[in-house]
Amino acid sequence: MSILKKKTETQAAKKVRMSREDKIFNVVMILFFAVVTFICVYPFYYLMICTISNQKMVDLNQIIWIPRGINFRNYKEIFGVQNLANSAMISVLRTLCTTALSLVCTSYMAYFFTKQNMWGRKFWYRFTVITMYFTAGLIPVYLNNQMLGLNNTFWIYVIPAAISVYNMVLVKTNIEGMGAELEESAYLDGAGYLTCFFRIILPLQTPVLATVSLFTAVNQWNDFFTTKMYVTNTKLYTLQFLLYELLNQVAAAAEQIDISGPGAAITPTGIRLTLTAVVIIPILCVYPFVQRFYVKGLMVGAVKG
Repeated sequence: MSILKKKTETQAAKKVRMSREDKIFNVVMILFFAVVTFICVYPFYYLMICTISNQKMVDLNQIIWIPRGINFRNYKEIFGVQNLANSAMISVLRTLCTTALSLVCTSYMAYFFTKQNMWGRKFWYRFTVITMYFTAGLIPVYLNNQMLGLNNTFWIYVIPAAISVYNMVLVKTNIEGMGAELEESAYLDGAGYLTCFFRIILPLQTPVLATVSLFTAVNQWNDFFTTKMYVTNTKLYTLQFLLYELLNQVAAAAEQIDISGPGAAITPTGIRLTLTAVVIIPILCVYPFVQRFYVKGLMVGAVKG
């Protein structure tokens, strides 16, 4: 036993031992990805330190690595902007409702397109995929939403986004890679399509559904064009549209905010940076919870056996 153990340890040591070229390669790759990580992270870090620094120093480009003249007046004043709280609530409700509805509708549509006995399956699937590349145009879509009574209502955010063809293709590809044995056994036990979908299919699609949810949530959270085109009621403005308006009228917004106080003046640059931070922080907080599913979900269908 001791000889066998010693032999095993020797083999393991040989596997661990790396050549000089491998060590150099590893060091180079670590340095490369460290630089890439820094390039990706630094803009967010710079944004955050600028929002809590003395705004005169920010305007003079004196803030590079560490915050100076630390104060949170930007956030205090921005949170006091009229209609900000209501807009934030609309953005959150829109993101949650649309993501939930789109997740169910898109995955259910993908599930039915995997059924060989679906009537006209190939035609309807191709007809659906074509809509990814060709649309009716802005005016017909606007008139259609108007006839449906969606314009200037909260549902203009939710119903038109209930189906995403791109996400549907991702989910369909993942479902087709499962195999039909589980569903067949459920059918033998008397289960129907709805039972199979909610009790078998959905629980097994966690990685791709997390990816689809992230795609949908980010798109909905960042969208301001829908509000600009279809909403005139200020109570239905989203946080992003409010940001869009304030950025276009940043000078006027700066005049409306109290700028008194030594060394902590509110500037147009401060408004831009702080509003940007307020918008991106929530989605940055959500991403770590779905990141572990993200890469696996994106790799769906990448390798064919």
